[in-house]
Amino acid sequence: MNRFYRIFSGFTAVIFLVLLLLPGCGSGGEKKPAKEQQQLSQQDMARIQQDIKQAEKIFNALPTPLESAMLIKSAGAPFDRKYLNPIENAKLYTTTRSMALNLGIYTCDLSFASLYDQTQLIIDYMNAAKKMADGLGILDAINQETISTLEQNINNKEAIMETISETFLNSNSYLADNDQTAVAAIMLVGGWIEGLYISTQLVDLKEFNGNKLVATIIDQKLSIDILINLLESNKGNPAVDEMIGQMAKLKEVFDKINIKTTPIKTEIDQSTNVTILRSQVTTDMSVETFKQLADVVKEIRDSFVK
Repeated sequence: MNRFYRIFSGFTAVIFLVLLLLPGCGSGGEKKPAKEQQQLSQQDMARIQQDIKQAEKIFNALPTPLESAMLIKSAGAPFDRKYLNPIENAKLYTTTRSMALNLGIYTCDLSFASLYDQTQLIIDYMNAAKKMADGLGILDAINQETISTLEQNINNKEAIMETISETFLNSNSYLADNDQTAVAAIMLVGGWIEGLYISTQLVDLKEFNGNKLVATIIDQKLSIDILINLLESNKGNPAVDEMIGQMAKLKEVFDKINIKTTPIKTEIDQSTNVTILRSQVTTDMSVETFKQLADVVKEIRDSFVK
């Protein structure tokens, strides 16, 4: 089952509700001629399909905690446990908001530990994530079988990453399926912020120019807009409303980063006679802007883990 279907399936009931409320679909009211009803139905279906595509774009464009950790590792950043949320903090999280946020955060920390072969930390952080999932009532997302699978495959990085990915997607899918889309959004924000926090903390300012980790951070300028759209679709939840303000503050800093793309040029590969489209992307994030970004990310992350 693909990633989008599993996360987005919880919205099916909403779509059917919308269909029932469309002109000509419900009982009562003035009846339209059959042809006009068909035209309205086609227009409405086209709009609904567009909404589905937009939602799919939102969920698929956001990096999962595992993907965030992979970006950090691929940039050549070192492992440092001090940037992870201590597993001892798990006992502090008793509200839906704090458990959802830290399910995302602990999953990101788990992913980070797994990519750097931190054997004991992998088990510890999976147990911390399990505590959050249990508190949210996600009984099947992380069970004892999941922990056993990790222990049995502790030296198999591919199996570990697959288990972590399944855990995160199962949690998100369960929340969406049970009409808890706001909680699912909060969990996504927690994982994304943790990845961004670890990234900003690991940047060596002495090697700022040309730093691959800095380039990865700049790429998240797109993600912040996606996150805000996701949160705004769940307005009305006090925790979500607070996060919208926090993300808006972070966006103000991201907006100081200019990303420029040169016009596309066509070139022909002489060896294959294939036409290639080329374009250059340049950015101008200054050290000062980076420091502002790191400070705001830390402020938000601190409010999530306290």
